[in-house]
Amino acid sequence: MNIYQSSLRIVFMGTPDFAVESLRSLVDNRYNIVGVITTPDKPTGKHHSVLQASPVKKYALSQNLPLLQPEKLKNPEFLEQLRAWNADLQIVVAFRMLPEVVWNMPRLGTFNLHASLLPQYRGAAPINWAIINGEKETGVTTFFLTHEIDTGRMIMQERIPVEDTDNAEIIHDKLMHLGAELVVRTVDAIAGNKIQPVEQTTLFNNENELKPAPKLFKETCRIDWNKTVKEIYDFIRGLSPVPAAWTELTLPNGNILELKIFEAEKHNHSHDLAPGSIVSDGKTYLNVCAKDGYICLKNIQQAGKKRMTTEEFLRGNNKILKSS
Repeated sequence: MNIYQSSLRIVFMGTPDFAVESLRSLVDNRYNIVGVITTPDKPTGKHHSVLQASPVKKYALSQNLPLLQPEKLKNPEFLEQLRAWNADLQIVVAFRMLPEVVWNMPRLGTFNLHASLLPQYRGAAPINWAIINGEKETGVTTFFLTHEIDTGRMIMQERIPVEDTDNAEIIHDKLMHLGAELVVRTVDAIAGNKIQPVEQTTLFNNENELKPAPKLFKETCRIDWNKTVKEIYDFIRGLSPVPAAWTELTLPNGNILELKIFEAEKHNHSHDLAPGSIVSDGKTYLNVCAKDGYICLKNIQQAGKKRMTTEEFLRGNNKILKSS
């Protein structure tokens, strides 16, 4: 055990599974976690009558770690409780934007783990947008928090390749584990005064060079069949499995079919059909026309139905989809 593991007082902030892996890595390596902060329990269920704890809360309770779930991060009572923990360092992984009174509290500062190669893909959905934009690599970055979101001085960074068949779930899981390792290395470097933080502004000439990663909404996830096969393919895998790319297709009988698409293949073949046209044998394949080829749908979900393979879907819809 190094001296930082036993002496450094750390407060950890996070919410989803992505954050749990970093917290688990710190706990497993016997770092001194004096407190955990996560979001309040959320109502769930048919009538919103059941409260659902965050993954970070569940893990923190399993390890008997002190826990706070503030509604408001400027609440005087919460701030008093946070000060009482007397943290040397705060770590944020997939939490929420912090006010200065919180991130400026520890003597060694507060650092964040972000799932992109900053300064690219600042924002709420970096994994999704990197894949949507067809990036060949991505990674994780640790940086000190400051006033503007995801703009602070960078501490460390690790890269991984993005394979052509990777979707958002695969990259999420890879970065979750890679990020947990980077968090531990970052703690040791900060505690040992072995860091040389880099201003993000030194890595680009102007803001126009930066690709954003804004929050995803339903309309953001709608497929534009006028785009190229590659653009649509990357769009689908960048949103799979959640929130999932979706489309409305016009059937031969004139009805509208709304589908979420989780998995597809790309086929570059010239055709003279309109983008969004359906091509199917009614049994084994369901292709949709893009401007320079076809997107072959492999795993889909009709509105109001369960997720299924294309073959399963066609067994119940072959008559309305079969091409003439």
